[in-house]
Amino acid sequence: MSARNALEALTMRPTRFLRSSWPWRSLAYLAGGTLMGITTIIGGLALLGAGSVLSVVVVGLACYIAALLSGVAVGRLERVRMRLIDFDSLPPPHRPPPRPGLRAWLRFRLREQATWRELSYTMASAMVLCWMDAAVVTVSLFVPSTFLFAPIYLAGERSPLFTVPLTLLAPLALIIAAYPVTAWAGARAAMARAILAPRSDDVDAKLVEVTRSRARLVDAVEVERRRIERDLHDGAQQRLVALSMHLGLTRLEVPPGSAAAESLATAQGLVKDALAELRELIRGVHPKVLTDRGLAAAIGNVAGHAPVPVDLQVELDRRLPTHIEVAAYFVVVESLANVAKHSAASRASITASFRDEWLMLDIRDDGRGGADPSRGSGLVGLADRVAAVAGSVSLSSPPGGPTLVHVEIPCAS
Repeated sequence: MSARNALEALTMRPTRFLRSSWPWRSLAYLAGGTLMGITTIIGGLALLGAGSVLSVVVVGLACYIAALLSGVAVGRLERVRMRLIDFDSLPPPHRPPPRPGLRAWLRFRLREQATWRELSYTMASAMVLCWMDAAVVTVSLFVPSTFLFAPIYLAGERSPLFTVPLTLLAPLALIIAAYPVTAWAGARAAMARAILAPRSDDVDAKLVEVTRSRARLVDAVEVERRRIERDLHDGAQQRLVALSMHLGLTRLEVPPGSAAAESLATAQGLVKDALAELRELIRGVHPKVLTDRGLAAAIGNVAGHAPVPVDLQVELDRRLPTHIEVAAYFVVVESLANVAKHSAASRASITASFRDEWLMLDIRDDGRGGADPSRGSGLVGLADRVAAVAGSVSLSSPPGGPTLVHVEIPCAS
């Protein structure tokens, strides 16, 4: 629900509206607005007065800054109060400061537009809105109370025949008062949402921060992949190579044709198989050729190990940022894996080139086509990997083929 639901509640049948919680929620919202506005006035005047008296010392400046930032506290309190009327929670517009510490927090908050919007709302609430809240609440409660206690304050001046009917008018006045109270509460909450809701610039700033966080996450993952590749290459692989050599030397010392020779030969074969699997694993984690020689050489290496013949047309005359090279490399790996598993193609081709600071990749095959990302062919993960570096993926795969995966990745700083 939104604040307009309080206004829509006024169109309910009277019996349903009066039995609902809307009148009491609206009254509590306006009473809280009155109290918050008066408290804000007292607190603001106290801070400004203390700042004027203590202006010769640093404490006076702190009082002025506290007065400016009072809107942050008022805005947070208002977002909590709005839940009485507005069931859609209002998200906080503030972003976390980039560095810890009070000074960094103050500097960051004073530069945010959301802080100044909250200060504007605080001033509007203190100077206008809280007094209107107080007027609506006072009139809505004073008129029914006047009718209710008429026999007391008119005793001796009017006859009971006049005062008793006035008492009976108190419930009717209270029922009538529920409508303006609810109407003003809904309008009041709508104004608060219009002022305090995050703006597009706040959303854009958060989007920029999310993009940066994603880029940092991609870099961190890539660093970890390279560490794992280095550990496997320099650790487990070297130990297996040493074990294979040791088994080969041991076989030279054993009589040919003996049972021990056959066992050693079997063990050496198993070690060679383990080495081959480990090299494939290392290539899948992070290929060393990509780190040492770049994307062009890595694509050539992948094409050389592909189960179908691959035609290459790679025109890359410079190294790219690491995260771009990694994304492009695994796009090629995944695409060729899909060609081998799903397309029944007899030939594939890879084209890579630069165009206006964009890396263009085309992976094409002459298979049966009909590739569908929803069937779990790895295309969704491929698109996610490219999106992590702000790129895009296009797929063309009509039934009967051919299939074309077109990738564009920005390479400019």
